[in-house]
Parts: sequence; C-alpha cells; structure tokens
Amino acid sequence: MKIIRSYRNLGAVVALSTSVALLAACSSEAGTEAESVETTAETAAAQSHSEPQPRLATSYDGGVLILDAATLETVEDISGIEGFTRLNPAGDGRHLFVSGSGAFTALDASTWTDSSQSYTSTPALTDIEFDATTPGHVVRHDGKTVLFDDGTGKVEMFESAALLKGSKPEVESYTTPEAHHGVAVALSDGSLLTTIGNEDERTGIVVLDADRKEIARNEECPGVHGEAVAADETVVVGCEDGVLIYRDGEIRKVQSPDAYGRIGNQAGDEDSRILLGDYKSDPDAELERPTRVSLTDTATGELTLVDLGTSYTFRSLGRGPDGDAIVLGTDGALHIIDVDTKAVAETIPVVDAWEEPVKWQEPRPALFVQGGTAYVSDPAGNSVHAVDLATGEVSTSGELAHTPIELTGVTG
Repeated sequence: MKIIRSYRNLGAVVALSTSVALLAACSSEAGTEAESVETTAETAAAQSHSEPQPRLATSYDGGVLILDAATLETVEDISGIEGFTRLNPAGDGRHLFVSGSGAFTALDASTWTDSSQSYTSTPALTDIEFDATTPGHVVRHDGKTVLFDDGTGKVEMFESAALLKGSKPEVESYTTPEAHHGVAVALSDGSLLTTIGNEDERTGIVVLDADRKEIARNEECPGVHGEAVAADETVVVGCEDGVLIYRDGEIRKVQSPDAYGRIGNQAGDEDSRILLGDYKSDPDAELERPTRVSLTDTATGELTLVDLGTSYTFRSLGRGPDGDAIVLGTDGALHIIDVDTKAVAETIPVVDAWEEPVKWQEPRPALFVQGGTAYVSDPAGNSVHAVDLATGEVSTSGELAHTPIELTGVTG
C-alpha cells in the first residue's frame, strides 16, 4: 500500500507541490552554510523566530504527530498513513523520511533557518518519494543521506541539503549483488561501504572506492546488522560475535567475549572513538531481554560490557552532548554511562517500569537525544517527556492524542 499524502490545514502557506522553490536553509545536521535568499512566498506566510525551533516526530498506528520540542505540544497530526511506518531524520535539519509500503517519503517538519532568521509553518507529507520494495535503513553522514532498499539491494545517495530545494534531489545509485536486510554508508572520499548478504544469510561488509572498485572486504561477520560512525570517520557494523571496524581502507574484527555475543544496534558519536551497542548472548532465546550493553573502543579494539541491572530494547540507545552513552531501561530510568570509566555515572527516573513486547513493531518507550535534551516516549500514558541532561530533571511533559511508536526529530 502507498502512503496517503496529507496537506491538511496549510492555510495561507503556499503548497509544497507548487513551483515555488523552498529556500535553502542552514542546518547543523546537514553541515552546510546558509545561503542568503530573498523573501519568498513561503517565508512571508511562515511564522518568524529569533532562533531555530526544533521539532519532534512520533509515529502512531495510522499517522505521525509533529511536536514542538520545547513545549512538547502537538503542532500537527498527519493522519491517513497506512501500514507500519518507520521514521528517520533526512539529514537537512528540516525533513524526515517516512518509510512505509513501497517508498521512502519525505515529511516536511516545516521548521528551518535562513541566515539569522528562523521560521516555522505547517508540517505535511511531500511529493518527494524514493521508490523501494522494502524501505530499510536511512544513514546520514558527511552531508550525505543514503537509503537502502532491503527488497532489491538498491542504494540511493544524495546531498542531504538538496532536499531544501523542495524537489527530489539528484541521486547516485548502486545495487548490491544480492538483496538483503542491509545498510550502506557514503564516506567523505567518495567510497561506499555496504553490507554483504542475501535472503538466507548476511556475512559481512565490502568497501568500494569512488569508481565502485573494491577496496576491502570481510565476510567474518555472521548476521551483520546496523551501523554507526565514530571519530576519524570510523564505521562500525555489528555481528553475532562482535563488530567489524572500518577505517582508512582496512577492516578489523573485534570478537565478543562470548561465542555468541550479538551486537545488532549501535549508537555512535562522530567526536568519540567509543561505540555504544546492545549485547545479546543467548542464541536460543525467542526474545532475549539483555541487561548488558557493549562499549567498543574503535581505536584499540577493546570491547567492554556494562551491566545495567535492567533490560532495554533496540529503541533504548542514545548519546549525550559530551559523548556519554545513554540507555533507557525497562525500569523506566535513563542510565548515563561514562564512556571513559565504563560505568554508570547517573540514573534518572522518567517513566514507570515496563516490559518489552514480543513483536518488535509493538509500542514501547523510546529514546531520542537532541542537544542537551533526552526525549522519552511513554506509550502506557500516551505522553512524551523531556529530560535536561545537565540537571538530570524531567523539564517538560506533553500529552499525546495517540499511542507513540517511534520517536525522532529535526533541529530546525
């Protein structure tokens, strides 16, 4: 089924499907400088602000809620989205990708900055779509956004900031030899890292240069899954028995301390050489509820396990503004790990204790960190909470009209 587009309540704002181009805006996510542009019909109709206005997005069964990140009030309820959807920032500070049946569709969160002036308007789904049989991972790095179609192995890459022009960006495409649930990362030298696999197994990664000739390959990574970028443009992917670390043309395998020690979800910080990952050690579990997370030093290859004393899920991992590792536990608290001491430095209660549902698509509390704030969704209470990481206090809470599933945001 296709995503049903919604342009509700746009009022005086010029519709996104017109020929009026969206102005180029600056964004810390895109890493581009703002361009000076004349006032357009869009900015004239928008509300102006003296500083950027970050917004959050949370999916629910049938739509997406856009929230003001400061007040947690609902800005817009974009309904009529059929099927299970996933949300990812597009990388330009303004758009999000809604991954639904048959496409990656850009959602305009309608918050942006032009030079020193910021603007907000009414969010809406756009006509910018990238067809995909089974939309998978969305990766942002070095000003580029990479989309991976699990159904075909097609990889599409484009400049993240190009989305700000309001039309579908020019893309570079590559297709893996066999389709699989995979991921790809575009690097600053033009090279491309992709996973290796097929519908039966996933075995490792390959790195191709700018001409798409092979640079490096490693197929000693059973069940390869996920990616993160650490300091010095170091790319890490998880395996069922450790991780693969790629940097400067070489791939290094770091073995887990257990024969089966799966690291399938990672949270990186491009200013830190330490990678936060999950850690599962029971290959026979129908649903393992792990209590340990992994910290991998991508420079030395040292892998350390930290026991939280509580379980967590794949939506529980984040990084703080100072590189701290943050994990949302099923005890309802944020566990702040000092990556230097490899120990929990602080525990911040946020929501009531909860249990991970068996089906991964089912709602459960989710963590999203932006700047110095950690946002935690609470499906049990149809709410979301903002935690000031500097003070360790819940600074704001907001009620939601729907039960939240995924949680993410844009900087504006």
